[in-house]
Amino acid sequence: MSLNILALTQKILDAASAHQGDRFIVGIAGAPGAGKSTVSELLLQALQDGISDGDAVLVPMDGFHLDNVILDARDLRSKKGAPETFDCVGYMKVLERIRANVGETFSPSFDRTLDLARAGAICVAAQHKIILTEGNYLLLDEAPWRDVRCYFDLTICIEADMPTLERRLMKRWLDHGLSDTEARQRAELNDLPNARYVVDHSMSADILFLNGD
Repeated sequence: MSLNILALTQKILDAASAHQGDRFIVGIAGAPGAGKSTVSELLLQALQDGISDGDAVLVPMDGFHLDNVILDARDLRSKKGAPETFDCVGYMKVLERIRANVGETFSPSFDRTLDLARAGAICVAAQHKIILTEGNYLLLDEAPWRDVRCYFDLTICIEADMPTLERRLMKRWLDHGLSDTEARQRAELNDLPNARYVVDHSMSADILFLNGD
C-alpha cells in the first residue's frame, strides 16, 4: 500500500483517536537509506501544524548508539549501525517511561557531524500525546529487539528497493565529504549489509509506506 504523507498522517490521527490511553506511540522502522528520518520529520511537521495542537514529538532510536569508546573496546567500530552497536535496553527503558507518562522524560539524540549521542537532547513533556519514534531495528525479529514492539500502538515500515537504498547511502557519505571510493566502501561494508539484514529479519508492520525515488 503506497501512501502520501498527508494520508499517512490522517491514518495516525484516526488510530490515535480510537486509542484508549493518554499516549499514542508510533514505531517507524525501515532499512538504512529507506527515508525514515525524512518521513518522520514530515509526519511530525504535519502533526504539529495545528492538526493535533502541536502535541507530538519525535524520539529517534539513533540517540542510543553506543559511544565510539565502547565500540573500540569491543572491536565494533567498523560495524557501527549494526544491531549490537545500540543500547536496546536503554531505548526500551525510555519508551517505558514515555508510555507511563510519569512527567518529563529526556532522551538522547545522535549528532552525525560529531558522530556521537548527545544526552538529554529531547524532552518528552506531559502535553505530548503522539510520540513518533524511528529506527532501523524497531521491528527486528530477534532478541532483545523483538521486545521493543510491545511499546508501540501503531507500526509503520518505510520501504525502498535495494538499488534505491544503495544510491541514497552512497549520497549520504558523499554529502559528508567522502570520496567516491570511501563512500562506496562505507556503504558496501556496513550500511548495505545492515539494510539487507533489516529486510530479511524484520516483522511485518501495520502500515507499509513505499518511499522510492
